[in-house]
Amino acid sequence: PVHQYRDALNRLAPYINRTKKEVYVGTVYGQAGFNWMVHEVERNYRLENVVTFAIGLIPWICRTLKYGELGANYGTKVVNVAAVTPRNKFDRLKEIFFDDITVRWHQGKGEFYQACSFLSLTLSVDNQIIHPCRCYGLWKRYGGKWAAEDDIPFFYKDFDDVSAECMMLLDADYSSVRDAVRKAFSDREFKYMLDYLTLERVTHNSKHANIKDSFKNSEQLALIKTPTMKLDDGTYGLDTEGRFFTDDIPYGVLIARWVGQEFGVETPFIDEIIEWAGSMRGEHFLKDGKIDLDYCLKEVGKTGIPPAYGIT
Repeated sequence: PVHQYRDALNRLAPYINRTKKEVYVGTVYGQAGFNWMVHEVERNYRLENVVTFAIGLIPWICRTLKYGELGANYGTKVVNVAAVTPRNKFDRLKEIFFDDITVRWHQGKGEFYQACSFLSLTLSVDNQIIHPCRCYGLWKRYGGKWAAEDDIPFFYKDFDDVSAECMMLLDADYSSVRDAVRKAFSDREFKYMLDYLTLERVTHNSKHANIKDSFKNSEQLALIKTPTMKLDDGTYGLDTEGRFFTDDIPYGVLIARWVGQEFGVETPFIDEIIEWAGSMRGEHFLKDGKIDLDYCLKEVGKTGIPPAYGIT
């Protein structure tokens, strides 16, 4: 899970070979400013030979067939994107790693392209947009609670208008933040910093007309169940201890909220999602219309906003 990246990097850092010219440190899923985490480790451990990379979206659709033993790979995305620093190391990484995990295994499909920055991935990878909105939509429609396991909707196959509306509103706030970033850094292309539906069309070469159809008509996502936990009264409720809450809020939506705040962008639905998710877990990331830095930074690893790494 994304909220464990920082801890994993700190446990890994003492074993990085300083005598090698280059050591590659990366993640297959590029949510939450992975470069901020790596640069923190570089400073703390005085590392000077690290090449950092993050892949925007997980390149494949995979599912567990038998836990700990057998999995299924349904194929690669048509287009994959990665950010690399130093930037000039992209071609080398493509040669020794990226092509090996896609085009060489999937009949030439899944070509990798270079994003202009890690921020481009941080503000467009889709889990942080999809998961909170679907959970919020399920809460709004059903109260986030079901009498029996058979009553629980599938997470994607049963995607409804309520969840689609939530996702449209959240992505609109993200787009406002992305537009502010483009304006501030007009010299950069940000070719792959995209809204959800455009990114979905690019990476999957799809032609879905709207958000709802992109999920309901997905064969790969059809059997994914809504993460729930059995409650003391025998009913089933949303699993608020899972990564949809522990990753996608403090290491996803909250980061977009921080960037928006820095640029003076109002993000009403981002705020609504953060407040709702916080109420489900007893967390209070916002105070008086702004990010509560005292709360967000009081524990190491509580959130992934840039000030957590000394970036202001």
